Amino acid sequence: MPHDDPTETLDALGLRCPLPVLKARKRLKGMAPGSVLRIEADDPAAIIDVPHFCTEQGHTLLDQAREGDTLIFLVRK
Repeated sequence: MPHDDPTETLDALGLRCPLPVLKARKRLKGMAPGSVLRIEADDPAAIIDVPHFCTEQGHTLLDQAREGDTLIFLVRK
C-alpha cells in the first residue's frame, strides 16, 4: 500500500526503554499529520511501549513486524 510508505525512519537500535518512545515522540512532533514513521528497535519492551504510546498520543499503529532481532513499527501521525 503506497499510502503506508514511511515518510521517515527512526533508528532506535541499541536504545533501551523509554528512549525509543521518547525519540519517536520528538520525531513525530515535527512531522505532518498523516505522515508515517518507521521505528526500528531491538528493545524487547518496545513491543509493549510503542503500541501503548500510539494509543495514548492518538497516533495509529499501522503495522508491527519482526526481522531477526529488530522490531519494526509503522506509526501514522
